[in-house]
Amino acid sequence: MRRPSGGGFLRAGSGQETGDQVLDHDADGDLRPDQMLIVVPALNEDAHIVACLASLLVPAGPTVIVADGGSTDRTRALVAALQAGHPHLHLIDNPARLQSAGINAAVAGHAAPGHRVLVRCDAHAVYPPGYAVRLAAAMTRHGTAAVVVPMDATGDSAFARAAAWVVDTPLGSGGSAHRGGRRSGLVDHGHHAAMDLDWFRRIGGYDPGFSHNEDAEFDHRLRQAGGQIWLDAAIRLDYHMRPSLQALARQYWNYGRGRARTLAKHRLRPRLRQVIPVLNLAGMAVALLLAPVWPWALLWPLAYLAGLGAVSITGACRLGQAAGLWAGPALSAMHNAWAAGFVWQMTVRQGRAP
Repeated sequence: MRRPSGGGFLRAGSGQETGDQVLDHDADGDLRPDQMLIVVPALNEDAHIVACLASLLVPAGPTVIVADGGSTDRTRALVAALQAGHPHLHLIDNPARLQSAGINAAVAGHAAPGHRVLVRCDAHAVYPPGYAVRLAAAMTRHGTAAVVVPMDATGDSAFARAAAWVVDTPLGSGGSAHRGGRRSGLVDHGHHAAMDLDWFRRIGGYDPGFSHNEDAEFDHRLRQAGGQIWLDAAIRLDYHMRPSLQALARQYWNYGRGRARTLAKHRLRPRLRQVIPVLNLAGMAVALLLAPVWPWALLWPLAYLAGLGAVSITGACRLGQAAGLWAGPALSAMHNAWAAGFVWQMTVRQGRAP
């Protein structure tokens, strides 16, 4: 088998290369499960880890590595209990705690010579049957260096159900194709699913200093190196939203900081959907400062609050329950915590690591 360092995979069954990167296939033209490495970073995930791993573990399936960042709950014990019936499930320590570092460590220490595809999984998600095999098949079929997938948000609490509904709307996602999207195609970025291990190593893996947005930062370097990313809308996963307003705000604060670090590191311009929340937050802050001398300035924050109220009412109608009223507050947390984190990182931290 040839494995040069260029881009593209052999199309399954085509007999022709789409680039100069070639993967091994079985007799049917598909990658075998033993050529896939699944990595699940985890930290205090005892509420979700069993369901996540149950959706990934199959007899004679791919190697599955849980990279634990020092959980203090029952995560490690639950994984250890599952290992008894699944010899291809492994638990490793991730002393750096960050997901990016954990995945890098799993690849560096546990990727066997026969492994060809890295599948990254989230402990908060539940995966469809044959997830890893389907990803590898999509990668060979489309001749790309990576495959990303859409996420369908779900929630276990009243707040999380409302947040799950609103995050998959353009108001919550800014039109991101991997947030509930239904169209497949080449994209700049998406929810990380499968990556060719040669490409992963070639560009240096994830930046281990990134606590958030490491996937988008990775995708930028991948595309700069000539790799393409395919969004496969037929392969979907459920993502569990944070259960409370505080937890969601903290998550989006970190998302905003991570995006700012990516832009600063690569000297990129933010996209319009990233600029709008920042302008809105700045506009409301200025309006509140001007209000004592110019009361008309309050029209801006009042209009925003009215919009959030409309979102809450719509959420309640769409969900058919009062829990939907949380949609407005959830959307506010997504917008404003993200924007605040972005501004903090760009100004106070000036793009540096936390």
